[in-house]
Amino acid sequence: MSDAAFETQRAALADVVAIPVTPFAADGGVDQDTYRALLRRLLDGGVTTLTPNGNTGEFYALTPEERRLVTELTVEEAGGRASVLVGVGHDVPTAVASARHARDLGAGMVMVHQPVHPYVSAAGWVDYHRAIAEAVPELGVVPYLRNPQLPGARLAELADACPNVIGVKYAVPDAARFAAFARDAGLERFVWVAGLAEPYAPCYFSAGATGFTSGLVNVAPAVSRNMLQALRAGDYPAAMKVWEQIRRFEELRAAHGSANNVTVVKEALASLGLCRRDVRPPSKPLPEEERAEVAAIAEGWSV
Repeated sequence: MSDAAFETQRAALADVVAIPVTPFAADGGVDQDTYRALLRRLLDGGVTTLTPNGNTGEFYALTPEERRLVTELTVEEAGGRASVLVGVGHDVPTAVASARHARDLGAGMVMVHQPVHPYVSAAGWVDYHRAIAEAVPELGVVPYLRNPQLPGARLAELADACPNVIGVKYAVPDAARFAAFARDAGLERFVWVAGLAEPYAPCYFSAGATGFTSGLVNVAPAVSRNMLQALRAGDYPAAMKVWEQIRRFEELRAAHGSANNVTVVKEALASLGLCRRDVRPPSKPLPEEERAEVAAIAEGWSV
């Protein structure tokens, strides 16, 4: 396929790429009605790209059946209002089956989670992604890159074999490394998505990113949109004003090795009455004494 075939998908990545939470019901299962309501809130807030089965959606804590369910609900709610970028991963056959399921539902893209295998070679990384991308040539494929050891030339090699690899969710916390990696891989060849969300978006945009992922957007879609608008305009002082506004919330999420990354988002949503605070192990709900600070931040954004 030509680049033009993926024009819509590429445009969808150059935006706020929302990672919806997966709300759980009192019985511990996925709360389908609440999930739909949270998606509608994102869509009504101007979000046009949704990533079911992302890390903020507790991808690794969901069963295969639940991952399929979340994908189905997202595609259904998105309708023609948003592009859907479905998270896939685990072993190659599982990832391929998930990607084909997403394709059959009408999703336009898949995000391939960074392999969590303890032994990842650069050539093996290419083989893993190539097997998935070749199985769904009609879908845009977006590697979720968290490996600082991978050279940019390997991504270029992957895209040479699989032209449907159109973007990268880059989540190595090193802006200088990102700038070099993007140029080694091909700055104009891919859509570069700042995969560490709003805290890193300004510095990554300055080096060539045109989109960023967000978990915060679940709580305050307008705040994320404000940052995107400032970055698109090249107005870094305005973007940093938003950065200051979200700094404490993101520091709470990043504390203790990001132990509370999802927990803080769900706590904020719970404080607004939008879903239960429940998360699954190995995450854990916030202790009672830490909830008030999160609630105060969320309340300030909702005014």
